[in-house]
Amino acid sequence: MTDARYPLLSGIDYPADLRALDANQIPAVANELRTYLLDAISSCGGHFAGGLGAIEITTALHYVFDTPHDRIVWDVGHQCYPHKILTGRKDRITTIRTRGGLAPFPKRSESDYDHFGTGHSSTSISAALGMAIASAQLDKNRKVIAVIGDGGITGGLAYEALNHLGSSDANLLVILNDNEMSISPNVGAMTNYLTRILSGKVSSTINLGSEKLLQPIPPAHELMRRTKEHVKGMLAPPGTLFEEMGIHYFGPANGHDVGSLVKILQNLKQLKGPRLLHIYTVKGKGYKKAESDPVGYHAVPVFDKHVGVVKPDGPSKVTYTKVFGNWLCDIAEQDKRVVAITPAMREGSGLVEYAKKFPERYFDVAIAEQHSVTLAAGMACENIKPIVAIYSTFLQRGYDQLIHDVAVQNLPVMFAIDRAGMVGADGQTHAGSYDLTYLRCIPNMMVMVPCDENETRRMLYTAYLQDCPAAVRYPRGSGPGVPVQPEMNAVEVGKAKVMRHGQRVAILAFGSPVYDALKVGEELDATVVNMRFVKPIDQTLVTEVARGHDFIITIEDNVVMGGAGSAVNEVLAPGRIPVCIKNLGLPDRYLNHATREEQLSEAELDADSILESIQCFIAEDQKVTDAKERFRSQNAAS
Repeated sequence: MTDARYPLLSGIDYPADLRALDANQIPAVANELRTYLLDAISSCGGHFAGGLGAIEITTALHYVFDTPHDRIVWDVGHQCYPHKILTGRKDRITTIRTRGGLAPFPKRSESDYDHFGTGHSSTSISAALGMAIASAQLDKNRKVIAVIGDGGITGGLAYEALNHLGSSDANLLVILNDNEMSISPNVGAMTNYLTRILSGKVSSTINLGSEKLLQPIPPAHELMRRTKEHVKGMLAPPGTLFEEMGIHYFGPANGHDVGSLVKILQNLKQLKGPRLLHIYTVKGKGYKKAESDPVGYHAVPVFDKHVGVVKPDGPSKVTYTKVFGNWLCDIAEQDKRVVAITPAMREGSGLVEYAKKFPERYFDVAIAEQHSVTLAAGMACENIKPIVAIYSTFLQRGYDQLIHDVAVQNLPVMFAIDRAGMVGADGQTHAGSYDLTYLRCIPNMMVMVPCDENETRRMLYTAYLQDCPAAVRYPRGSGPGVPVQPEMNAVEVGKAKVMRHGQRVAILAFGSPVYDALKVGEELDATVVNMRFVKPIDQTLVTEVARGHDFIITIEDNVVMGGAGSAVNEVLAPGRIPVCIKNLGLPDRYLNHATREEQLSEAELDADSILESIQCFIAEDQKVTDAKERFRSQNAAS
């Protein structure tokens, strides 16, 4: 890339180019990088505010450390765009999150500089600690750095890693990027603790310690002695929590002063053992609209950088998330026992309006999926009606709690599972591909799969009425456009619904594929069934349909292995009914980031692909039948 607007950045293809510059040029590089990121992401969309806030620390890390030999592990990865720009992917950054383009998060197979794949929160310290221990055992002279946000450090896995780190002598630097945000504003005791560090007398005092870090490095033991002497006698030393865990605390430092960060990192690079550098930053730094609305600018569509993100005119289609949010407010009006729990996904799960109307019955537990599930279990023990609003991919993190704390005790916890199936641009780590498989094998669970917006509302009410664990899973985005009726009207538990009567072929569809199944049904004159329930499955209707058709096709936006189609197979497994069965669903591989429609096409779950699959299946079966008949005829003649 050669561009007069970016005289320094144009000459940086890899971090080695960055390290060839003088230190006094690094602030200018950071400024160009911020402008370049704004220009690029406004033209293509993607995660935005987090990257703007991490410009300086990213630049300083790659300037001070010998990457990729030295390891940098990013937490979550929303902030990784500047890292990708500096590590050989500058000219491809506008392809990010598109089919065939750059991955939305760090990905090991994409670059030698992506040392650990991410997408879920709170993993960086564990992974980096593993790398530091391995480097020591292999006698590698390698520095390892974990970069974690204040939101990520609220996750339980981060504390497990810190607990191990503090009891080890691992040579690991943890950088705590404190911007008071994850996606939603942070909540909880850790947030309050960090806020106290950055405020009042404590902040001004400890900042003198940050200035010490800018001085030429004394011997390591002397620096440690000076640092401890500095905080001795203070009423509330800000690093107490980390120091008591055995981790040497430094900071807080201004995370947007790249010159100071370079000097601090150069000094910390010479130290050994567990260290934590606390920096404070502003999410969206350098773009005023993002600074004032970091939630709205967390991820953005294409926008005019001079105008900002503009909401589309006119009414938008009702999303499944909105259907849930509306229903939740309605049911909370009727039943004061209803509470909503979210692991830091208020906006994404549709809880904004509910949180405003019922703040005393709204619980954001931060990035703590395991806790959210067991918290709900405890509430259910006391005759509260807890509703856990969670993404399919994030519920995976609370799977043991779902089994051990909820299902074993048969507690009436309701799960509103958003982002089921393919999710599009967020890719492999965020796909809700497995929930039908991992839910239906759990005793006491009820699992429902609505096919449209109105059925979603009805099933949410059905789940609310149950005296057992119940889950309703629905996809990202909007549905086919079915009007949502305001009444609270449950569906009959365990009963499927025949949508179309046809000949020879029966298509049993689970959830969002129902309407594509109806299109295919018209082409083939096939029976189409909206199965509605994965568990309990409608065994009576499945058996009846099998007796009246030659072919049964199951369709689901979940992996085939162990999924809803497998439940149908189990009903018919005794083999008393002569019928041919084919299961269609997501393949046994990870699908890369693309649009949801592109992903469904790649999985052969769009209407055209479904039709072709069924036609090929019938034709292949006919070939087998004809071959058997020829074999019998030849044997009879001989």
